[in-house]
Amino acid sequence: MTEHDVAALLGAEGPFAREVPGFAPREAQQRMAAAVAEAIDGRDLLIAEAGTGTGKTFAYLVPALISGRKVIVSTGTKALQDQLFFRDLPRVQSVLGSRIRSSLLKGRSNYLCLYRLDQSVREGHHDRVLASQLSTIRAWSARTRRGDRMELADIPEDSPVWPRVTSTSENCLGTECAFFDDCHVVKARREAMEADVVVVNHHLLLADLALKQEGFGEILPSADAFILDEAHQIPELAGQFFSQSISARQIVDLAQDALAECQGITGAMGLLLEPVEALQDIVKRVRLAMDSLPAKGSFGELERNEAVHDGLTELRDVLAALADLLGAQAERSRGLTNAFERAQMLSMRLDRIVEEHSDADVRWYETWPRGFALHATPLDLASPLRAMRMATDAAWIHTSATLSIAGDFQHFARQLGIEDPRTLSLESPFDYARQALAYLPQGLPDPAARDYTHRVVETILPVLESSNGRAFLLFTSHRALRRAAELLEGRVPWPLFVQGSAPRHRLLEEFRASGHGVLLGAASFWEGVDVAGEALSVVVIDKLPFATPDDPVLQARLEALENAGINPFMGWQVPTAVIALKQGAGRLIRDVHDRGVLVLCDPRLMTKGYGKLFLASIPPMPRTRSLDDVKSFFAEDVTADA
Repeated sequence: MTEHDVAALLGAEGPFAREVPGFAPREAQQRMAAAVAEAIDGRDLLIAEAGTGTGKTFAYLVPALISGRKVIVSTGTKALQDQLFFRDLPRVQSVLGSRIRSSLLKGRSNYLCLYRLDQSVREGHHDRVLASQLSTIRAWSARTRRGDRMELADIPEDSPVWPRVTSTSENCLGTECAFFDDCHVVKARREAMEADVVVVNHHLLLADLALKQEGFGEILPSADAFILDEAHQIPELAGQFFSQSISARQIVDLAQDALAECQGITGAMGLLLEPVEALQDIVKRVRLAMDSLPAKGSFGELERNEAVHDGLTELRDVLAALADLLGAQAERSRGLTNAFERAQMLSMRLDRIVEEHSDADVRWYETWPRGFALHATPLDLASPLRAMRMATDAAWIHTSATLSIAGDFQHFARQLGIEDPRTLSLESPFDYARQALAYLPQGLPDPAARDYTHRVVETILPVLESSNGRAFLLFTSHRALRRAAELLEGRVPWPLFVQGSAPRHRLLEEFRASGHGVLLGAASFWEGVDVAGEALSVVVIDKLPFATPDDPVLQARLEALENAGINPFMGWQVPTAVIALKQGAGRLIRDVHDRGVLVLCDPRLMTKGYGKLFLASIPPMPRTRSLDDVKSFFAEDVTADA
């Protein structure tokens, strides 16, 4: 089937126009489908930016399904992964009459581990809530086919019960596990091996390609094409997966699992109890000593803090000693063998991060209320990403609504190590000239001003009155978000939905249902959030989303660019912020019937030269600096309703 034939399937005379209710043929969608088909056929690399409303999901699924090749589709979020597998893929298969086999594959932490569930049930739990959740999981385990945590919405994603009943690559017993034949991870992988189209997510794909740690590696060499949706996330995620990391949680989990494995083995508990308790105690002391440091920083700050430095030295000694003791007991059970292998691996990793470092890596730490992690992240991600692609001999298709800077793809391509890429830029079919208005308020101070958030709130109140709520207020920091929530509380008649007060999905559901809500969100609400219809008619962005300068990896990367003769601000910070702003602005118009106002508060858009680059990158909507124009825009809605 030619590229023209593929495009025709999505045309006015094609099966989708006949069979899918509300389907509207779009030239941009057809062009993308033809380009994807050509890339798959030629095992080429394609970067395709498809504006909101293009219908890119169908544009890559149609050629993938009719190609006759093995295709791996990777998404940025598990939510989109589930939507693709359970909704979009079956719909496309049905319309095409396709008989291809498809499978869904997630990282192992998403699947119930029968061995660890059995262990947890035997141990029991003193906490009534966790004991109740464990009982719920046990009942579910008897009826689930996939063992996918997503099926059990009753238990919060962040419940401490989940790590107790799921496995990691470190604590999995593999073929020696008593539950191996019924293992949900093994079944999911077996299905993926036999499938024609496998739906994964970027975390799983990168973990496996970079580290071969998810046991998915045997599937990848046989894939003919990789389609990466939400591809703008790849550069940042790659940093995580090409890093060497060790966390307090990994160490504590090892300690607890080692003791659990001692049950019923004569003398093992007496030998291991003291070093395990010492290890847990040191982890707590190191974390406590980090309280005097910033939440995230370079490794140099740890080394200059005597208490932290001494604690890490002690941690290395005790972890190495525990590994030796476990080695002496390893032959007594498969569980103790596994604990020994994990202790050895964590000990080597800790030594490598603390001692054996090179100029090619950035060493840094991060803390949270009850834990910490140490990392060594490579400065250059382009080289390993390029090697990763070349090892597959497959087509690589990268797509997202936000990959270019004012039409230029070089920033994205450079980060992925792609030279002279084949690119495709498809504008949104939405009529932004009629559907949207960009409002750049006058009179706001420099964003560094102490009263900036207060002035932003005062500026947007008249806009919210005109729109009768129905707004997203997007902030670049949690501090500004909390301050704005305080300032709005009691001053507006609409319900406020504040990030952090409830899980994201629940906030969105309640916001949609309210009809006139005002939702305040930070980073996680800038992308992957879809509210079509009248419930959302205003998106406010408080500041240009420049990355925080306290990120040690960013600091090192900017220094490296400067040493290479590249202006780090224009060469990195501005392009990255442009992509983030495009994501935030993309929340506004999600449907051909939507109308709304984008409020860009940051005065630097008009006062700085780089402001033009930001404005040239958002959808082509009329701009105004007059509040009266905003009021007139919403008055048209009222007139139309009348």
